[in-house]
Amino acid sequence: MTSANAGHTGKVIVTVAPTGGFLTRADHPYVPTQPEEIAADVARCAAAGASVAALHARRPDGQATCDAAIYRDINARVRAACDVVINNSTGGGINGDLLRVRPDGSRTIDWDARMEGVDGGADTCTLDAVTAYVSGPDGREVLMDTPMERAIELAAAMFERGIKPEWEAFGPSHLAREVTRLTALGFDAEPYCVNLVLGLDTTFQNAVPYTPADLQHMVDALPDGSMFTVTVNGPQQFRGLAHALALGGHIRVGIEDNPCLVPGEPAENVRLVERAVTLVQSLGLEPATPDEARRILGLPAREDAAHAI
Repeated sequence: MTSANAGHTGKVIVTVAPTGGFLTRADHPYVPTQPEEIAADVARCAAAGASVAALHARRPDGQATCDAAIYRDINARVRAACDVVINNSTGGGINGDLLRVRPDGSRTIDWDARMEGVDGGADTCTLDAVTAYVSGPDGREVLMDTPMERAIELAAAMFERGIKPEWEAFGPSHLAREVTRLTALGFDAEPYCVNLVLGLDTTFQNAVPYTPADLQHMVDALPDGSMFTVTVNGPQQFRGLAHALALGGHIRVGIEDNPCLVPGEPAENVRLVERAVTLVQSLGLEPATPDEARRILGLPAREDAAHAI
């Protein structure tokens, strides 16, 4: 069993989240949105020490999608350029193909559009068993509606395709209920790969900010058999990531999470990865290679993995 509190063995997975589902080129000059841009950016980040890429897809107009064909294009280009572990989002975003407006004018994230995200041929996919209102850049709210029956449908679809779930938790309640129940149903095997997401409290209803107490609480609530990555959104990112490393976790950076190294100054993804690697090494640790990341995550070696591109 891989204990949630056992720590790492000196090798740390640095994940890069280069795009996300919100920022456009008008918001940030360096955010990559098209397949060739994303692949080139991920390759630079891999050379700097990232071993996992957490990818969102965009339409040609820059708006959000989980279109499987677009994911396949991105994933094929990334694999041709470098050897990172590929994670595809099934959360997607709150505009483009993901947005549905109901007859009463309320807005929701389209479930069928989210489900397309499992067919992109990724190594892992995010599994957000989250029901919450999400505040958009325009101040309007969109409902991310994921009752347990839908979470089971998503977990089953990943299991059928041989995709390792990345369980995303925005607060302790997600760990106590959704992640614990779904792993107990047999949709995953140890190690359970859990991404603890903090600092989205101004965007996602019921999410928690980063504080040392909140992160410790979430680590303590992890199901037995878990390994964990920590994502901290906002200006406290590197303080929170240093804490994550001290607790034995892995870390994620990228424009999706915190687009600036210095407040108000947009940074390129590779600079964010370089800072993360420097942090890892300053603590006497080393960034994991993609092959080492696969072993830590419980994935097959790349040459043994069947990728339907």
